Amino acid sequence: MNTKKWIALLLAAVLLVSLLAGCGSQEAPAEEPVSAPTTEVPAEPEPVEEADEENYDTGDASLDNPRNQDGIGEKELLVVSFGTSYNDNRRLTIGAIEEAMEAAFPEYAVRRGFTSQIIINHVKSRDGEVIDNVGEALDRAVANGVKELLVQPTHLMNGFEYNDLISEVAQYADAFDSISVGEPLLTSDEDFQIVLNAIVEATASYDDGKTAICFMGHGTEADSNGVYARMQQLLTEAGYANYYIGTVEAEPSVEDVLALVQAGDYERVILRPLMIVAGDHANNDMAGDEGDSWKTIFEDAGYEVQCLVNGLGELEAIQNLLVAHAQAAMEK
Repeated sequence: MNTKKWIALLLAAVLLVSLLAGCGSQEAPAEEPVSAPTTEVPAEPEPVEEADEENYDTGDASLDNPRNQDGIGEKELLVVSFGTSYNDNRRLTIGAIEEAMEAAFPEYAVRRGFTSQIIINHVKSRDGEVIDNVGEALDRAVANGVKELLVQPTHLMNGFEYNDLISEVAQYADAFDSISVGEPLLTSDEDFQIVLNAIVEATASYDDGKTAICFMGHGTEADSNGVYARMQQLLTEAGYANYYIGTVEAEPSVEDVLALVQAGDYERVILRPLMIVAGDHANNDMAGDEGDSWKTIFEDAGYEVQCLVNGLGELEAIQNLLVAHAQAAMEK
């Protein structure tokens, strides 16, 4: 047999082995044509996010005001949030902040913008509620003839998302007579003290000497992640030695917080998010039943655990602080 025939046979054999290995079937009978292997194509799995969402009752979206109406007028206050797909919590946190802004600035039309396109898309496909992203909200303001634009973020800190917001708003500098952007929640020394007082007051009834009160923040790779360590230091210096701050995605971690709690003489643990909303992180990473949730980790360590699934946006002191930031931005 000549060389070309040997090469052809070798290539055919390699192709046959590859096809059979790829489809995971048993070796084909000799009479079965190699070119037509019979394999059953599995159905494409549903996206994890959609499957998970069906397991939760997030509330009635129709009770939420997306604040995407036209007819804005010449003055607009755009409240920018990361967002959440938990309908009730969105209304109780972000919605409550927007209502506080509306009460404080009656001459402004208050509108909403979310920075998370994933959340915007999910809420729209699941509930039919349309929420503007920041670009859409700014375009809406331009189309409505807004002259004076005041933007107030609900971000916790001056991190990546806040800087991205500043950059996006700056692209519209020539579209309005004036643009003002307020500062994030934790900016000044006074801000830290107000937030400290608010979280202590919100959990005071659980402070019985045998309970560790732990707050879960989000965390970031930005230098602004230091706000968590600073809040911890202020709490400790103020005498709240049983208050602990940790994060989901940065430092301090849940393991760091657990070690601090174990160093004390506690029997119970209270968990509450240090986030504007109580969305996916609060419901799953903090209060979920999975093995890596904060709740499960503390229970496995022998503590009685109670989860308070309430975002900071529900607290009147937090709403008022963001209003004050918007007021300061407007006065500038």
